[in-house]
This record gives sequence, structure tokens and C-alpha cells, in this order.
Amino acid sequence: MKEIELKMKGKISRLTNKTFKFDERVGEGWFSAVYFLKTKDIVEKEIPDNQVKIQFFQKNDAVLCGTDEAIALVHTFADNPEDLEIYSLKDGDKVSPFETVLTIEGPYQSFGYLEGIIDGILARRTSVATNVYNVVKAARTSGKQKPVIFMGDRDDHYTQQAGDGYAAYIGGSTAQATHAMNEWWGKEGMGTMPHALIQMFRGDIVAATRAYQKTFPKDDLVALVDYNNDVVTDSLKVAREFGEELKGVRLDTSRTLVDKYFFRNPHLMGTFDPRGVNPELIFALRRALDDEGFEHVNIMASGGFNEERIRRFEEDNVPVDMYGVGRNLLTMNIGFTGDNVLLNGKPEAKEGRRLRPNPRLEKVDYVRNYEIE
Repeated sequence: MKEIELKMKGKISRLTNKTFKFDERVGEGWFSAVYFLKTKDIVEKEIPDNQVKIQFFQKNDAVLCGTDEAIALVHTFADNPEDLEIYSLKDGDKVSPFETVLTIEGPYQSFGYLEGIIDGILARRTSVATNVYNVVKAARTSGKQKPVIFMGDRDDHYTQQAGDGYAAYIGGSTAQATHAMNEWWGKEGMGTMPHALIQMFRGDIVAATRAYQKTFPKDDLVALVDYNNDVVTDSLKVAREFGEELKGVRLDTSRTLVDKYFFRNPHLMGTFDPRGVNPELIFALRRALDDEGFEHVNIMASGGFNEERIRRFEEDNVPVDMYGVGRNLLTMNIGFTGDNVLLNGKPEAKEGRRLRPNPRLEKVDYVRNYEIE
């Protein structure tokens, strides 16, 4: 945590293996494709005196993430990593299709077996960072940035949370749902109440909110209001009860349900899809709150939001104050490729591939077991 705090203050240039908890089996080849391991054995025996340069790229306009992790991996598991020459862009850099983002030069047997692992690190981190960046950009209208909360804890294996949370931070998310998601960038998770809390109070939203406030009096008070599938009624209940102390309400209505508000107002039906968290429901909620003097209560929307859906909401000026997004930020849609492009200083690559110099790359100094002062 201290290391990322120093990075944010500009005192160190990159995260190192002090931050990343690598599995020791990486060095044993456990996570490398077997053909890389066989190649390592052959090269060590037949042509040990070699120098190769490998370059990494992808094929989209993207927000790069994972370079610090990949470099720390090499510095941790390569043979004689201090002798390798590494050039790289930085996490958060905008990159173009086929742009070289990282190069490593040295004896193949020293680091070549890490190629696929590096591809995977860059692919996942860059996919998440780019997804978040696009969602955050969609939630920016009229010069105002609406907060985007990363809520992807239930959408992937828990071991991915730290890296995904860091990638979401690089992409521009405001906060993350778990402490693990914040581990690499030195913050804590944030959140209010789940449906389970309201269930424990038998659907009594006021009682659940009161218990929350009593237990966590320093938190901003935000009530989850879709448990009874009647968000306008329940929002007004908590607003009347807590007044200025209520900072916001969150809607998370299932896309398979129609809120009870529309059954009380059937004349509104017929011109839109009434399921889930839809614009008409949020407009109705905003009017109901404002009519009773609760203009200060913010509205947070979650449940199936992605870049396209947020953009539609913003274009229609739907009065959402912040978005919670989960599964759609974890779509892996960017893949990286590592190509060997030089052998002993001369061009040598498979047909169609060649060295692509990039003047934006910066030389990376060898750092291992970084000590925080």
C-alpha cells in the first residue's frame, strides 16, 4: 500500500514486486504453455549464446494497463533480470492498434517462457481499464463527471479482485466495492447496504436504514430501495424519516421485473420497456423526491449498466447522479501478442511481423525487492 501511495505522489515511477503477490510456481513454469518450456530447454542446450527482442502489442484503441505487473514479473522470475533491456509505456497510457507497448531484450532462455503470462496480464488489465474508461467517458455530460462505482466482486473469481480493481482505478472509476479491489492503489472498499440487510428486517426499508445509520454513523446514508419493487414509495419513506441525513437512494431493479409504480399508473405504459431500472422510473422518482423537498437526495442506478446504456441515459438527460457497474466492465475483449522480432541484433520474425519501434517507450531500470524508506 505504501508503494502505490508513493507512486500516486510521484516518488517512484512504477509498482514493483512489493505490490504483486506472485505465485512462486511461475518460476517453475507451471503457468507457461508447455511449448515455451520445451523451447527454453532446447535453446539452453543448442544455442545458449543468443539475444532476442520480443515486442508486445494489441489491435485496439485502448487504455494500457498491466505494464508494471508484467515488468515486476520479469524482474522476479527471469534469470539474471538485471541484464535484460526493457522498454515500456506506462499504465494509463492511451495506445493505438499495433502500437508496441513493451519490449524485452536478452537471452531467450532467461525470460521467453514468460511470454504467454505477460500477454495474459496485459490483456486482462487493459480490457478492464479500457472498459472502465469508456463507461466513465459515457457518464460525462456537459463537463460534469458522474461517479462510476466498480461493483464486479460477484462477476469473477475472487482472486482477480486486486488486479481488476487497480485496472478499474487506472480506467477512471471513482470507487470499488471490496477492500481487495483497492489493495494495489492504497484505498478501502466502499458500499452501503445489500438486499440481504433489508431481508433481515423483513422488507422494512426504514428499519434497515436506521440500523445501518446506527452502526455506521460516519457513512453517507444511502438506502437501497428496490427490495419491495416499489422504489418511489420506499424512497419517500426513507426520505421522510431521515430528511437531510439521507444522501442518496440506489435502484437495482431486476431486468425481469416491472416496478409497482407503473401498475399504479397504467396510462404510462405502452411506449417504452418498463422492466428494470428504466429512464421513466428514474424520472418519476426524481419528481416524487423533488415535490416533497428532497432535492438533495442523489439517485444511484445499478443493474446491467454498460457503456451503451449509460450513454443513452445521459443523452436523454435521465437524472442519475452516479452509476454502479459490474459484469460489463469485466468483458475480456483485448488480446495481446508477443513477437520475437530480432535475433542477435538482426531482423528475424515470422512472416507478417517486424520490429515496430515506438519513440514513446521508456527504458525501465531493474528493481527487485524494492524497499520503502
